[in-house]
Amino acid sequence: MKTLRMHFWLPVLLMSWGLLGACASLPNVTQLGDKLEPAPTPTVKGPNGELSDARAKALLAKRWTKGTLNLQEQAALEEAATGVPLIAGNKTTLLFDGPQTMAEMLKAITTARNNINLETYIFDQDELGLKFADALIEKQQQGVTVNILYDSVGTIGVPAEFFKRMRNAGIRLIEFNPVNPAKVIGDSWKLNNRDHRKVLIVDGKVAFTGGINISATYAKSSLFRSASKPTDKSQVGWRDTHIKVEGPAVQAFQWLFVRQWASQDKDDLPEADYFPKPVIAGDKVVRVLGSDPGGQFEIYKAYALAIQESRKSIHITSAYFVPDRQTVDALIAAARRGVDVKIVLPGVSDSGLVFYAGHAFYDDLLEAGVKIYQLKLAVLHAKTAVIDGRWSTVGSTNIDTRSFLHNSELNVIVMGDAFGTEMERAFQEDMRDSNLITLEAWRHRPWSHRMKEWAARFMNYWL
Repeated sequence: MKTLRMHFWLPVLLMSWGLLGACASLPNVTQLGDKLEPAPTPTVKGPNGELSDARAKALLAKRWTKGTLNLQEQAALEEAATGVPLIAGNKTTLLFDGPQTMAEMLKAITTARNNINLETYIFDQDELGLKFADALIEKQQQGVTVNILYDSVGTIGVPAEFFKRMRNAGIRLIEFNPVNPAKVIGDSWKLNNRDHRKVLIVDGKVAFTGGINISATYAKSSLFRSASKPTDKSQVGWRDTHIKVEGPAVQAFQWLFVRQWASQDKDDLPEADYFPKPVIAGDKVVRVLGSDPGGQFEIYKAYALAIQESRKSIHITSAYFVPDRQTVDALIAAARRGVDVKIVLPGVSDSGLVFYAGHAFYDDLLEAGVKIYQLKLAVLHAKTAVIDGRWSTVGSTNIDTRSFLHNSELNVIVMGDAFGTEMERAFQEDMRDSNLITLEAWRHRPWSHRMKEWAARFMNYWL
């Protein structure tokens, strides 16, 4: 599997080359809410510009109880921390696993009339990758402007001819932060900084993001919500989550893509109607957060705030769970104040290093009352969270230092009960397909596992 290869050799490569200097660190987000000075009303943008305070309040003043997040207060705090406004008038659709997501993305590509922007960590030359490449080439030949930004490490094993074929068809492609320093303009080569986003934007009207790369690795479903369940490892599929967004928020996706493209100091984007006049597509209020190495840690701060401000529940699904100390402490503090903290983690993983490194804080979390579940007979790759049933996020960001500190990531935050209910249903189903890890059982795990965990801890920073 491509992701297995990436997670196996990348940490070793980064350390052995010794070109990274001192380790960077995450900002202090302890009690972040107390350090901020939020506006009385959060900024909410619609198709015609910024909404008045009264309209913004009305959007967020849905009924809530004292036992859950106050959406208005949370939104104002989050804006103060990230500098990113909310955007109203969107339609959001949850997509589960590769087959469903790939079908929706290919359908969107075939309907493109003006432009397609694709940003991905992995773009494999396999059956699925070739299917996407053929679809994109066909649209380019029909006069649609197609731009692709792909990560150099994520595609390191892909033959150059795969991308050359698309270039020859007229598609514009940029290799993000090339592994080969000879391809880098200037002195900006930083091997450790990767583009981990998975984003597709069509005509500036529909956008997709989440955990799914362009690879046949994701072609086998986890049978999520299926009456049929795998009975042995040969039937194991990949459990992932993506989100489709339509409406004014797509402009935020588009802006992040344009900014990332420009950061590579290569060719300018060709002329196209990237920012058509936005129209109301639904009733969802969202915040689109993009984070970059050396940036403002927008996604990390949003997660920290939501965890710290939670009053009822924190339900996290994380493919690669190697949290920093601040995140662990925030989860422990939440559990100790009575918040229902549950985390669904892999029981089957594509990366042994990350799998065992993620066990480092199990003892502390379990002792504090955090409930940890391991998904059975599916490779978990989703990166989602729902807090108090009304703050939800779907994106490319793992709960680990690499995602928060060294990767370019993108997450969508959706405010409100309706989407939160959808997220909760998915989380509850994943819990039913998981094993609960008890503190007693954890403390009696085999010594062979303990030795692997001990060895993996030395590489935590690089995973």
